[in-house]
Amino acid sequence: MRLDRVRGFVFDIDGTLVHRTGPRTVHAIPGAVEVLERIAASCRPFAVFTNGSHVEPDAFAQQLRAAGLPVADGQVLTPLCSVQTYLARFPGGASVLPFATEKARAYLDDAGLRLVDGRNGVRVDAVFVAHADRIDFDELERAARAVIAGARLLTGSYVSAYAGANGPILSRGAMVTAAIAKASGARPIVVGKPSRAAVQEMERRLGVSSEHIAVIGDDLMLDVALGHIGNSKTVLVRTGITGGLDLGRVPERRRPHEVVDTVADILDRL
Repeated sequence: MRLDRVRGFVFDIDGTLVHRTGPRTVHAIPGAVEVLERIAASCRPFAVFTNGSHVEPDAFAQQLRAAGLPVADGQVLTPLCSVQTYLARFPGGASVLPFATEKARAYLDDAGLRLVDGRNGVRVDAVFVAHADRIDFDELERAARAVIAGARLLTGSYVSAYAGANGPILSRGAMVTAAIAKASGARPIVVGKPSRAAVQEMERRLGVSSEHIAVIGDDLMLDVALGHIGNSKTVLVRTGITGGLDLGRVPERRRPHEVVDTVADILDRL
């Protein structure tokens, strides 16, 4: 599949552009630097999208630059970005009860979101679960009662685990979301990968409609699914979490348009 007519690119991070060897240590996958440099040289925009939400997006960009990747501040998308796109549909803004780290809360506060704790009868329009580093049963109950009263239950991701340095890491965000969903009877709305909000955010950030974007990643359920929502071209790389997947057992509508062994394999197609 040729990619020279694609007008914009969205890449996953872990397992696609880098391998993580520790919480704060990543190494570029061979060919990743060259791919991003060639896209930049063609004057086409690119962004990277991770469902990581424990720190502000620019912190990921700094980490990627330390690994040698030409990723600038503003080129990283996370659920902390796409949740704002989702909440923009609330006239006059939404009051949000967040489950997030202090750094993520500070980022959302600086972005202008109205953050509340749900105490004293304060109205809650949405409960948003990002990466949670602590849990409080009183807060969980306030969140569940807010959802029962009509608040939207939003989550950055609802997959049970994601790739880590030493194997799959169980998702605390999914655990918190599941607890609120069970208590309230609500169905969580994903605002990270894959979701319509994520598609709208990548269109806004790149300035390119989704059908002219290529989404490249290692996860069939996240990256490829994101591309399918937006009718984008999809490329699955086998350097990450679904590397050994037998695509013959996957329904055709969920398969990627192309499969490559590593991101370096798309270099000559750009």
